[in-house]
Amino acid sequence: MPPEGFPRELLQAAASERLNYFRSYTIAHPHLKAVSDALWRAIQEPAGSALILVIGPTGVGKTTLRLRMEQELRQRFLTAGAAEPGRLPVVGFEAVAPDAGNFSWKEYYRRALRALEEPLIDDKIDYATPQRFRNSAGEFTVPHRVGNPELRQAMEQALRHRRPAAVLIDEAQHVTKMASGRRLADQLDCLKSLASLTGCVHVLIGTYELLPCRNLSAQLSRRSIDLHFPRYQAHNPHDVSAFQRVIFSFQRHLPLPQEPELGCDWEYYYTQSIGCVGILKDWFTRALAEALAQEAPTLTRADLARHAWSLDQCEKMAQDALDGEAVLAEQPEAMERLRTLLGVAATPSVDTGSPRNRPPLRRAQGRRRVGVRRPRRDAVGRGGTN
Repeated sequence: MPPEGFPRELLQAAASERLNYFRSYTIAHPHLKAVSDALWRAIQEPAGSALILVIGPTGVGKTTLRLRMEQELRQRFLTAGAAEPGRLPVVGFEAVAPDAGNFSWKEYYRRALRALEEPLIDDKIDYATPQRFRNSAGEFTVPHRVGNPELRQAMEQALRHRRPAAVLIDEAQHVTKMASGRRLADQLDCLKSLASLTGCVHVLIGTYELLPCRNLSAQLSRRSIDLHFPRYQAHNPHDVSAFQRVIFSFQRHLPLPQEPELGCDWEYYYTQSIGCVGILKDWFTRALAEALAQEAPTLTRADLARHAWSLDQCEKMAQDALDGEAVLAEQPEAMERLRTLLGVAATPSVDTGSPRNRPPLRRAQGRRRVGVRRPRRDAVGRGGTN
């Protein structure tokens, strides 16, 4: 069934209201739904994993995924009817890019505590070491400057009491920004220990810049789950069909007097968006804003071309996406390398079920006791003949 369009009474509304309608409109397209379902299952049963990494290209819809998951977790929490007024079903926020090139854990803790609705963030005291904050009379005093240890302690306590199902961190690739000489594993170990101590799984949502965080150590590999949020591929017929339906859904929900005809140029829209729904929607939103400002009856390809990203920008985004996809793709020889590393024999190419095809057994060559000679045939008869 074709998707229903926007409410027709919206044509009488102001241009800002019509633009906000399209900006807030989201499509549950196949890739978004598949990753959302996989993330939900991983949150429900992490099976010992402390971190979940959701990785995808820029503009694929990762922020939409986070907002969708937050809404679903809140809805399920309310439906369950749990009488826990102090509990938060989910905590979500964005990791801020550092100003000076180094990721700020202090700012990270502050934003997390605000998302946890924690009061008096600037007045936290680490009661584990109370002697640091007593005056000469033995009374507690608030430190002049709250540091990382106090904020970290406050976050741990808030997560234990609030007990959210997950902590969703958007733009998590900013965690990898650090000073030279500091190990990237230290950044991830900090999040892993925070998740383990509080029993709250952390979901890191970011671009392919998160790829180096996947296998920094054996411990991180075991305690993390990788989820790939892919773009739509032009060589896949199912992806092409899904992307065409996305274009048609956007076309139906553009609040204009005359519905534009965009489906016939799907290859152009795919190329300029590299198959990412988020890029496509941002592109259409900018074109819609101009059309509403000029009171245009519809959108044409020429209107959209004025707001498309340049070819250099599209090529850069496409190259980054292809590089990330190549890293995530498992090579055929990876299994043989793993078997060789573990000392497992290569997969036989012939049937070894019958005795005829079984390899000959080799006897174990053990050391003989002293005085026991090696077995050999003795010469018998005359002339030393056998």
